[in-house]
Amino acid sequence: MNGRVWKFGDDIDTDAIIPARYLNTSDAQELASHLMEDADPEFPQKAKKGDIIVALKNFGCGSSREHAPIAIKEFGISCVIAHSFARIFYRNAINIGLPILECPEAAEAVAEGDEVSIDLANGRITNLSSGAVYQAVPFPPFMQELMDKGGLIPYVRWRLKKG
Repeated sequence: MNGRVWKFGDDIDTDAIIPARYLNTSDAQELASHLMEDADPEFPQKAKKGDIIVALKNFGCGSSREHAPIAIKEFGISCVIAHSFARIFYRNAINIGLPILECPEAAEAVAEGDEVSIDLANGRITNLSSGAVYQAVPFPPFMQELMDKGGLIPYVRWRLKKG
């Protein structure tokens, strides 16, 4: 997957990802239309499907609500790369099939506007703008399969059908 980078700093909490004032809906499309607007009010208009969010430490901290990774996935962000993720956000992202990678080197070095290519299966991040290559720890095959199926619930349904 390739995409343009939108860069954020440390401690981007779930309220910055999807402001609490929009949590009166469970409509994923409505949530996505307000993605990151408290961190960057113009983000929903500037970003496009396939883009990549890069952040520093503790991305997704704050509340445990699933709305944050749902809004990111529904918007069409192809991957979130961070120095580190809050534990609950990390698990929620995996549960809904949102591709994420922890890679401190890439999170520090990649700049907003860079074009990045991601080989999720191998954890390889290539900055097409600079030529730099970074290595994240890829998910084990089971987790890759879960993500490929779209998250935990679609994976379980697939496994039950498979027998």
